[in-house]
Amino acid sequence: MADVEASVRDLVNRDRDCTERAQAQMDLRRKINLLIGEWKAAGGGGVLPDIRDRVRLRPLKGESKPARR
Repeated sequence: MADVEASVRDLVNRDRDCTERAQAQMDLRRKINLLIGEWKAAGGGGVLPDIRDRVRLRPLKGESKPARR
């Protein structure tokens, strides 16, 4: 989804038509919201990681994967 957001931003910055990419971005957001709703309906209640958490947990090149808790 970050790639789609970046492409929309790039098109807007270059004063290009971003309609198609923006609609794809909105579709992805709808799907994510639907998945989160299903997860919550199934009893999920934990805090989902955001992008900062994902980047922080990603191992650097050459490092081993962090142990799961």
